[in-house]
Amino acid sequence: MKKFYIETFGCQMNVHDSEKVVGTLLARGYEQVPAPEQADLVFYNTCSIRDKAEQKVFSRLQDFRKNSKGKTFAVLGCVAQQEGERIFERAPHVSLVCGSASYNQLPRLLVQIENGDKRVTGLSLDTEETFETPLTRRDNPHRAYITIIEGCDKSCSYCVVPFTRGPERSRTTGGILAESRQLAGAGYTEIQLLGQNVNSYRDPSDDQIDFARLLRKVAEVPGLKRVRFTTSHPRDFTRDIVDAIGENPVLCNHVHLPVQSGSTSVLASMQRLYTRGEYMERIEWMKNARRDIAISTDIIVGFPGETEQDFEQTLTLLDQVEYDSIFSFKYSPRPNTPALQYADQIPGEEKSRRLTILQEKQRSIQMRRNAAFIGRIEEVMVEGCNKATSQWIGRTSQNKTLNFTAPQRASESLIGQYLPVRVLRAGPNSLVGESFN
Repeated sequence: MKKFYIETFGCQMNVHDSEKVVGTLLARGYEQVPAPEQADLVFYNTCSIRDKAEQKVFSRLQDFRKNSKGKTFAVLGCVAQQEGERIFERAPHVSLVCGSASYNQLPRLLVQIENGDKRVTGLSLDTEETFETPLTRRDNPHRAYITIIEGCDKSCSYCVVPFTRGPERSRTTGGILAESRQLAGAGYTEIQLLGQNVNSYRDPSDDQIDFARLLRKVAEVPGLKRVRFTTSHPRDFTRDIVDAIGENPVLCNHVHLPVQSGSTSVLASMQRLYTRGEYMERIEWMKNARRDIAISTDIIVGFPGETEQDFEQTLTLLDQVEYDSIFSFKYSPRPNTPALQYADQIPGEEKSRRLTILQEKQRSIQMRRNAAFIGRIEEVMVEGCNKATSQWIGRTSQNKTLNFTAPQRASESLIGQYLPVRVLRAGPNSLVGESFN
């Protein structure tokens, strides 16, 4: 029996893609092992959103360059699509290069490798299919991912996703609901709907069903306690989505809405298709919702041409929105993107300075916002246990991590359960509490 190892880099969509790849391999009789040294076939499912993530992959490949005898190496995902056959030149011991739009061809590609082909590729983006398989091996027994839309039709000037994931392709509502029911029937209580632009969803068989209507339908599936989604694009984020969250407590009251910059001029240079004012209109919808919606975002500092005044506008946006959390990054030039050719590239030291200022401001905001939870009772879905601190780890509907003690039930596994927890303390990144149930 051939053994395989897979390492995943990047976003939740990559994590879910790896679950599908693992399911496909197991169905073909492969055995998964925990270390690459034990494997006959080594997969790296890659991310190319930032240069650092891309370099990690080639570093892994370099580690095995001299000890690759008897092993087959495969590069999957965004770096595979971006670099294509150039990967064979940089890492001659690689035998398979396959982008995410070609994952449904994996069984055929594996046969080619088994037949002795040394260089096999799956790099076509000419597809209307989404990669779904009943063979998906779920890594979590309580929370499951469902991809509802793949690819991207936007043209952000810094982003490689349209080049690596292909055009937008939505699944049918019927297929999504069938998978949701199957998961709920198998005991899953939380699902997360995934897409590069998840709220751009449009049922290909019924144009009347948009993302807000899909949310309502999924939330009605018996057995589901929580439904999350990520990532949204502000251009396609509608008031109906906020209304759906307000009406149904099964829909988690957390929205990740990437802004990237607080400056309208920088947003125009990024080709983000909205202004600061239009973004803030969507924020106001959420601030005025029936339920208290937690808001997180992505921010890029040091985009080409970003002036000190532009950066100050991003800082004032933090004060105005008061995000519950942010993912912040220095601009990273990516191949095939228009921003690569922009003038006024910002020096690395200046990008680092701005990132530090941004993160320090956000830290104080998070400290203040999390402190407001002290004394409140929050329902958590228990995800794990930290034996070093004797604390259980849970997550609230607003996607806040809550570490808590439950001494009266210390011998019982609480993972997967939903418990009320009283918040006793707060830090910038998590809450601390005690279960009283």
